Amino acid sequence: MSGISDPRSHVQSRTSTDPDVIYVGYRRRGRAIVEKQSDQEQLTPERSLELASHSPSGFEWGYGGSGPAQLALALLLDYTDDEDVALAEYMSFKTEVVSQLECTGADGCWRLTEREIDAALRETVDEAVAPSI
Repeated sequence: MSGISDPRSHVQSRTSTDPDVIYVGYRRRGRAIVEKQSDQEQLTPERSLELASHSPSGFEWGYGGSGPAQLALALLLDYTDDEDVALAEYMSFKTEVVSQLECTGADGCWRLTEREIDAALRETVDEAVAPSI
């Protein structure tokens, strides 16, 4: 997390006219699918695989393995559009957020909002710079 002057700067660049970002994950025929609702597009691992190859076979969630690591990197890369921030934060994001995602409820999916991502990023950044006692 060093070398990044302000990993939260992506939040400041969003305008009030930007739609809320919501990612949704679910399973279809046993395959993990993640969609970005504001764009109505499916998130794929290709872009994140160029930075770090944890799971070429796809995304996963709900535990701390390679599929969740790939998803965490892809989510942060898509959300921040900043490779440095995504690479610096994705392992903490995997542990704190992606490993906790569950497909629950009647619709059998999880939702991750812009607010939740921002809060997780603030938490991991604050932890990284907090002085040890």
